[in-house]
Amino acid sequence: MTTLPQAFLDRMAALLGDEFPAFLASYDEPYARGIRFNPLKPCAALPEGVEAAVPWEPHGSYLSLTSPAGKLALHEAGAYYLQEPSAMLPAAVLAPQPGERVLDLCAAPGGKSTQLGTRMAGQGLLVCNEPVLKRAQVLSQNVARMGITNALVVSAMPAQLAQRWPEAFDAVQVDAPCSGEGMFRRHPETRGEWTPESPAGCAKRQAEILDSAALLVRPGGRIVYSTCTLNSVENEDTVTAFCQRHPDFSLLPFHLPGADAPAGMLTCYPHRMRGEGHFAALLVRHGAGVAAPLPPDRSLRQPDKAQRKALTDFLPNAPEPTALLGDTLVHLPDCPDLRGLKALRVGLHLGTMAGQVFKPDHAWAVCAASPNVPRVSLNEPQALAYLAGETLPADGRGWVLATYAGLPLGWGKVSDGVMKNHYPKELRRMLSSDAENL
Repeated sequence: MTTLPQAFLDRMAALLGDEFPAFLASYDEPYARGIRFNPLKPCAALPEGVEAAVPWEPHGSYLSLTSPAGKLALHEAGAYYLQEPSAMLPAAVLAPQPGERVLDLCAAPGGKSTQLGTRMAGQGLLVCNEPVLKRAQVLSQNVARMGITNALVVSAMPAQLAQRWPEAFDAVQVDAPCSGEGMFRRHPETRGEWTPESPAGCAKRQAEILDSAALLVRPGGRIVYSTCTLNSVENEDTVTAFCQRHPDFSLLPFHLPGADAPAGMLTCYPHRMRGEGHFAALLVRHGAGVAAPLPPDRSLRQPDKAQRKALTDFLPNAPEPTALLGDTLVHLPDCPDLRGLKALRVGLHLGTMAGQVFKPDHAWAVCAASPNVPRVSLNEPQALAYLAGETLPADGRGWVLATYAGLPLGWGKVSDGVMKNHYPKELRRMLSSDAENL
């Protein structure tokens, strides 16, 4: 018998009835593992263990539990994101379009944000918000790794953004903090953290976040609300209460392969779908209109002539720097006003100045349209050595891109037959199969 909290079992038995034995038996089966390939970085190489397609995500596949995908250089190159299959559903439901203005309100660690970003194909604006700064830093790294250049990563409370940017977004994703019942199989340790009071406490915070989302989306715009839990208090009841507080919103049916929701809400149970427990609801705001203008940024400094010249001296056809984030030249043409906000990433980070010399940023190396500079092709052992910060033999001279399987890993600088390593020190780590994120 699977060890699960008794109060949880009693509630699920009452909810599922005759299905409960199958539900309980699913917790003695292996959890579902998934991989989502990056259409911005197509690559012929595949990690071992890729299995059947995830029905609701065109770029998703199931992945064997023994696959070393998280330890490979391809992962660090942004060829894919390791993501639980059910967690791929909410962004697929929201279905952002290129050119839209989209907000991920609770975005870390970045699985759903990067899924939104790859669907937007570099067009429009994606704002990724995470209130917890340390988690926002991980989010920012994942946005860069996946090559997304039209994203703004900020760390703010949802209410703060609602006050600043009312009705400014075509679509808002709310993957709300929750009691985590859907992760009881994938992360058994979460069972001990759960209490019968957990759902009610989470629902209060979820309601507050949804109320902020309602202010942020334009008339005719849409919200996807999701959790990785299984109780009605945080799921159906929270959505119903939201619609009662906001009569200008209603549920919208969605129909995806393997995920049909004629009532606009779907719970993914592990005995019904190949994935962990998840919930998604699609809401639409009544009316029609365009997103409200975002006040242009006046908080960031502008690059001076010397900085612009240093960039064009480095690469004549470099993207135009639109602002300075600290000392970093960035490119985001339609950056909104950031006064009073903690911004970690503003579009594409191009580089910084070391005295009078330009030093390129890692994000520019691994973006979807990487710069046209000489490349040094590495095999798998060399690529792993590069990711660990080692120097490598190389021909040529000056700045180069170290690549593996045709994808850039980062910058190197070659002189006297040696490539000095410029892979960021904070990213040098032992690659781990625990890289899976929601």
